[in-house]
Amino acid sequence: KTLFFSGLTAMEKKLAEYKCNTNEAIQLKLVRFPEDLEDDNTTFNPEYSHQVFGDDEVAFGYKGLKILLYYIAGNLSTLFRIEYTSKVNEKFDCVEADDVESKIREIIPPGFCTNTDDFVSLLEKEVNFKPFGMLLHTYSIHNEEGGEDITYQIYKADMTCPGFREYHERLQTFLMWFIETASFIDVDDERWNYFLVFEKYNKDGATLFATVGYMTVYNYYVYPDKTRPRVSQMLILPPFQGEGHGAQLLETVHRYYMSSPTVLDITAEDPSENYVKLRDFVLVKLCQDLLCFSPVKLMQGFSQEMVTEAQQKLKINKQHTRRVYEILRLRATNMGDAEQSRSYRLDVKRRLIGPYKKKQRELAKMRRCLRPEEMTNQLNQIDLNLQREQLEESFQQLVSDYRRVLERLAQA
Repeated sequence: KTLFFSGLTAMEKKLAEYKCNTNEAIQLKLVRFPEDLEDDNTTFNPEYSHQVFGDDEVAFGYKGLKILLYYIAGNLSTLFRIEYTSKVNEKFDCVEADDVESKIREIIPPGFCTNTDDFVSLLEKEVNFKPFGMLLHTYSIHNEEGGEDITYQIYKADMTCPGFREYHERLQTFLMWFIETASFIDVDDERWNYFLVFEKYNKDGATLFATVGYMTVYNYYVYPDKTRPRVSQMLILPPFQGEGHGAQLLETVHRYYMSSPTVLDITAEDPSENYVKLRDFVLVKLCQDLLCFSPVKLMQGFSQEMVTEAQQKLKINKQHTRRVYEILRLRATNMGDAEQSRSYRLDVKRRLIGPYKKKQRELAKMRRCLRPEEMTNQLNQIDLNLQREQLEESFQQLVSDYRRVLERLAQA
């Protein structure tokens, strides 16, 4: 018995050495110059790989596994290679290594390079790559490192742009690594709009373009003659995150739809926490100069005028307008003043308590079906105390989120 178990653990130990964390094994690069290939500083890793490698995010069967996915910075031509120091052998180890290659092939489009020389020769042709579609916005950001201003441009593209369909197929592979519940979209549906961010950079005296990020928006039909664009996916590639591109992109997209009389308002599909923070900032920035958000009007409470003006002028829906109002009212409120602070707190909590009240009505309905002795007053009391605590917690969390938006606004 003992022998058998110690044998098993030795085998297990051996097999454990052949497990690799796929988030570490996958090495991504956006390549501008041949020397980037050897430079570890240009490498970045996925945040997620569970959609390709399962919930454990593990590939079995290799030691020192490296999955190289290198992209040319502009048109995203791809180099895909797998390297490892050793691999389990079916003859001796009676186990099979995961077929890593076919898992990656499922998400990257065909036509990639498998050797570096081909990739480098494609890199030389990159000077011919130009952004797709129509230029909507140009902005620049000061780069501390190089001590220079870098120019960025935002374009709106669609599937009729030559080469865009193939480019988009390469671009969307990044979603798998950076959005937890990513899925590829049906590009044959003409109601999709694509917004792309590019950086302009110099190489041997020529101006080239590098992909920074993008957003997809779906135009829903609203009876009788309007559309309601819904933001579906938004990704700023990791080397560019934290530089303010998300805010530029979202504001540009809002401004694009604002100019269209047929657009009702803009929504988002299942937004992440980070996206909500970004949206708060952009919408508050857009709304702060509207007359209906003047400090005097903010102090009078949330109004239909705010809803109407934000929707008509800025295509913002009622729910988001309410958040904008709460953030701007916080800015106009002296929280050190007991009366002002109490008034603000009550106003926000009244909105927060909505879902609780609905739940309570449902409970009350349910309880009518129970016998009176099954219903104790205590139960209601526990509910109320818990509710007060949760409400206070939600309120404090909101206020701290709102303050961050206001800090960022003060720096903008």
